[in-house]
Amino acid sequence: MNVATLLERAAGAQPGRPALIGAGIETDYAGWRLRAGRLASALTARGVAPGDRVALLMGNSAAFLESLFAVFIAGAVVVPVNTRLHPKECAYMLEHSGSRALLHDARFAAALAEVELPPRLAVLRVAGDGDPYEAAIGAAADFGPSVERAPDDVAWLFYTSGTTGRPKAAMVTHGNLAFMAERYGAEVFPARPDDRVLHAGPLTHGSGLWSLPLTAAGVTHVIPASASFDPAEIFGLIERHRVTNVVFISPTMVKLLLESEASTRADCSSLRFLAYGGAPIHPDDQRAALDRWGPILCNLYGQGECPMTISMLGPAEHAEAAAAHPERLRSAGLPRGGIEVAVLGDDRAPAPVGAVGEVCVRGPVVMRGYWRNDEATAAAFHDDGWYRTGDLGSFDADGYLYLGDRVKELVISGGANVYPRELEDVIGRLDGVGDVAVIGIPDRHWGESVVAVVVPARPDAVTADAVVAACRANLASYKKPRWVVFVDALPRSAYGKVLKRELVERFAGLATGTVDA
Repeated sequence: MNVATLLERAAGAQPGRPALIGAGIETDYAGWRLRAGRLASALTARGVAPGDRVALLMGNSAAFLESLFAVFIAGAVVVPVNTRLHPKECAYMLEHSGSRALLHDARFAAALAEVELPPRLAVLRVAGDGDPYEAAIGAAADFGPSVERAPDDVAWLFYTSGTTGRPKAAMVTHGNLAFMAERYGAEVFPARPDDRVLHAGPLTHGSGLWSLPLTAAGVTHVIPASASFDPAEIFGLIERHRVTNVVFISPTMVKLLLESEASTRADCSSLRFLAYGGAPIHPDDQRAALDRWGPILCNLYGQGECPMTISMLGPAEHAEAAAAHPERLRSAGLPRGGIEVAVLGDDRAPAPVGAVGEVCVRGPVVMRGYWRNDEATAAAFHDDGWYRTGDLGSFDADGYLYLGDRVKELVISGGANVYPRELEDVIGRLDGVGDVAVIGIPDRHWGESVVAVVVPARPDAVTADAVVAACRANLASYKKPRWVVFVDALPRSAYGKVLKRELVERFAGLATGTVDA
């Protein structure tokens, strides 16, 4: 098997149907498969063998989807890199994954020049002077049929951090992705070849995963030209291309769309599906979206370790909940088919209805483990095969899943994951810092905002500007704290653990202005 066959079958069934539209480019399915096959040959000529890792540091573009399937065709493993990361973070991922090749947008060339890249890395730049990417495709022959892979062979390394402060890479297999694609068509969205799907979220993350089953359905992928989320552009593309499906956006993006001036005048009558997730949505935004666009919303709960497939509150459930069961709008919906989802207590027994426990998953969607991290893999699984999501939740009497606090200290701001330990490591090394704790507080706009609570080593030993500057110099800009507050000491338990819940309660008013920084 090989998930590249999703494109191969679509190209065979409807070679002339529009496949990719973006930035002045329009490619049909036959052209997409041909270009991806030639790129697979170019990667092979540069030393990429089956099982090797190929990193993609690219914004949303037709080239990203061409590259994604080229890697699969060659039997290699794709390593999508978040384009918002700091160059040092990118370099770590390249080194840790052992990537054999890197394809990157020209706009990242200067940033990559700032760091030391692995010596064996074959680098191919997309666009810019001479456009090596196009030259490589033009000079290569078609690869032919995709390399056969086993269901348990790794297809995608999905990097996700944890409380250790270093990113972990979930090993997502061809079997995982094939199951994900099959279940999507069966229960998420009955996509048709005449559908036009707008990738408003990053292809390096959820939207890239969604591209697989949508490609299998033969849809037309519409890709924004802007490097960042632009509501006016999104609405313009919806009107121009009669978009039917928008994937995969964060609640913050939903809010930005609702607040855009274009929202009230744009013709969105073609829309029949809008997928959001990655963080809790504010009830007011959820209601406003239902009122504005109708019953087209789908809230999907998943993780990189269980791509796209844990639970779902689909359009029908949104409509039913809005009409008769408003409390269900706060839920993550019903468990997906073909897998087991349980809320387990500390004794590993299923928690009673309404009781809180850890959400656990078992079945063909669960990752193989973490790349080069046996310790993290062992910690992520119970010995009976249950994958521990790290999320706390509960089931109601009707089987709807409700998510609560997270076991892990993850902050989700604007749909992006921010891991406190990463910031604490950077801030803690700063001269003048005696102690530090990083927390997330509720924020009406971003979902959560990052607060650094700092204990100075001595009075006036460090400033808020110095703390933010240190974070900006070592981490992606979106991870820097929105607020830096100074305290005399951090609250701790009898065992010495920082009581972050007390800090959240103390500083939760920062976002509303009821507490001064």
